[in-house]
Amino acid sequence: MKTYNFKIKRFNPSEESSPQWQEFSVQMDPMERLLDGLIKIKDNSDGTLTFRRSCAHGICGSCAMKINGKNGLACQTLIKNMPERITIEPLAAYPVIKDLVVDMTQFFMKSEEVLPYLINAETPPERERLQSKDEQQKILESITCIMCGSCTSSCPTYWSDKEYLGPAALLKAYRFIFDSRDRAFDERLGRIIHAQGLWRCHSIYNCVEACPKEIDITGHITELKRLAVKNFFKRNK
Repeated sequence: MKTYNFKIKRFNPSEESSPQWQEFSVQMDPMERLLDGLIKIKDNSDGTLTFRRSCAHGICGSCAMKINGKNGLACQTLIKNMPERITIEPLAAYPVIKDLVVDMTQFFMKSEEVLPYLINAETPPERERLQSKDEQQKILESITCIMCGSCTSSCPTYWSDKEYLGPAALLKAYRFIFDSRDRAFDERLGRIIHAQGLWRCHSIYNCVEACPKEIDITGHITELKRLAVKNFFKRNK
């Protein structure tokens, strides 16, 4: 067992005017995760510490937070890979509800704008809508997004313009625009080509660095840009 110092940014907007830092010393086994340390603090030191968690296996994205200056999942961060002093903050760019819990309402609303579901009014086959391996490969990486919000939180464009769709929503648009089974190409593409949409991405790559699933988000957005340009010239030649 080894002692780690957790320095956590605490804030309750309903009762406080500004955030405060609080430190905790925690005994940790090298194979435990950062999330385990937060649970120990809540169970044994301060029950008012507030954070999100659910699956604890990197699937739900609930425990996304800023860890030593970088966005990540607390459940995927092994304590053996961390220094003895660990600084933890809520994800940037989202309103803080309490401590490490942020308001994701706007984030999910942006996703809804791009119609994040399959649209196909054709008569369905008896079993399933098939696609080739090559067609499936085009969207395979984008499907692994867990909507944790780390990418959008790390985006400088979103910091300055909260109306910007953000990398997560654009990635979701890619996932369905390039899905061979979908039939809403024109409508969905139209929903991302506007002043706060596709062309507001400046390919800074912060989203790629922040993604806990190592998705090349900027690469996918670049493919959307290429598609949008090709579609424009196709319609106007």
